[in-house]
Amino acid sequence: MIFTIEEARDILRIDGADNDGIIQPLIEAIPDYLTETTGYTATGDYSPVAKTAGRFILQQWYYGENSDTAKLQHVIDCLLKALSAERQIV
Repeated sequence: MIFTIEEARDILRIDGADNDGIIQPLIEAIPDYLTETTGYTATGDYSPVAKTAGRFILQQWYYGENSDTAKLQHVIDCLLKALSAERQIV
């Protein structure tokens, strides 16, 4: 798993477990999303680029229309490109 539920709550700046039922499936979907969009598959620990992309993806998915979607998407796109390049180097 790319993040624990506690790490995800920190990323989202959420206290308590009230929204864990929403957050957990998002956490579980991130690795598949990274694989489908970039071909990246973690073999052990996730790279710093993958974790950073995962953080922004989690924020965008969780907050959706309440976030600055265009800015977040630009950052995510750049990180996914970097992750694709990282995959080709390794």
